[in-house]
Amino acid sequence: MPAFDNSLAVPVWLLGLLVLLVLGLGLVIWSLKHRRDPRFRMRTDTPLPDLLPTVTGLTHGQLIGGNSAEIVENGKFFDLLLADIRIAQHSIHFETFLWKEGELGRRISEALAERSRAGVCVRVLVDARGGKDMGSDARRRLDEAGCAFAAFHPSGLRAIGRFNTRDHRKLVVIDGRVAYVGGHCIVDNWLGDAEDKEHFRDISVRLRGPVVHAVQSTFSENWVVTTGELFLGDDVFPGLGSEGGIPIHVARITPLGSASAVKILHHLVICCARTRILIQNPYFLPDPQGIDLLAQAVERGVDVRVMSPSTEASDMPVVQHAAHHNFGKLLAHGVRIYEYQKTLLHQKVMTIDGCWSAIGSSNFDDRSFEINDEITLGFHDPVLAAKLETIFASDAEHCVELTSESWARRSLAHRFLDGALYLVNEQL
Repeated sequence: MPAFDNSLAVPVWLLGLLVLLVLGLGLVIWSLKHRRDPRFRMRTDTPLPDLLPTVTGLTHGQLIGGNSAEIVENGKFFDLLLADIRIAQHSIHFETFLWKEGELGRRISEALAERSRAGVCVRVLVDARGGKDMGSDARRRLDEAGCAFAAFHPSGLRAIGRFNTRDHRKLVVIDGRVAYVGGHCIVDNWLGDAEDKEHFRDISVRLRGPVVHAVQSTFSENWVVTTGELFLGDDVFPGLGSEGGIPIHVARITPLGSASAVKILHHLVICCARTRILIQNPYFLPDPQGIDLLAQAVERGVDVRVMSPSTEASDMPVVQHAAHHNFGKLLAHGVRIYEYQKTLLHQKVMTIDGCWSAIGSSNFDDRSFEINDEITLGFHDPVLAAKLETIFASDAEHCVELTSESWARRSLAHRFLDGALYLVNEQL
């Protein structure tokens, strides 16, 4: 039996030093990436319309007047989007989180490729994780046509410190004059009219007017950090006149080490509500403060209603189970909860007091509020809010409303699964 060569052994003190260095480096990386999660303190008796300059200021934006906003539902979104893409003359900026190979991906990539060959500057930004199943055919079409393509935060050592931050935004800007923002992804499930579980329910909005510049700026944020390219001139930032009477503001910024604009926005408008709050969101997991704010709204006499997909209808049942962990508390405080049964309800919509509404990419959870890059638009327009309230009422026909009594009777296994998954909800 050969003798052990002590000269090759690593001294214990050196192993200890290496462990300390690794732990210290991990702590430094964590501290650099860690965002403060303050408990907001807000108190106001002023109605939301009178506080809009405050709301926009605290969310690092401004109220932009002179816009039109058209709500587009389900697969009709792509009919309208593709029609606008096909008449683009100068530039198309396309940003999405989820793109999977299929019919829709083929239609989108062919339309973008055709415009690029016609001389239109086409830039496409897809989250690396969300686009991993995009397929080689779509990429080949875009590349061969000369489209500029970039993947946000691809895997690798260079991205290890920020890999968990995803680009969850879904937006398109055409010629710097028309913009789309909402929840639609480039997956075949978003085609159709939400007629069954294979065809999802979603809402986006088509914009014209000066607010398009703010959406263009949002696209530039992650395009610049990914590619280094700054795009200039009238082809991307043309002069924009009034296209309507809707004031809109954009919440998107996440200051380093501070709370994101979308989180502040969602919490702040809940505090301002005086009559009713309607929320439609596929992944509704408010943090403890969010639960308290909704409960306080009920105590003020506000009618608070929340709609999410059922576990059976959701594309991510584990997220719904995590959300279930706090449903009992919300129901006990008087929040009314509806579970949509028909298919995945994917729209991220909120209305306040019938006068203000929000549409965007942000889920009502810690991942969207604390980690992902998101965009939420705030609209001060009673007509738009009324339409979204009508949509809520229509969708409620396909829901089961939960009650405290029925919820208390769910099985022990259901409760255990809810609690276990809630512990890791931020990473789901």
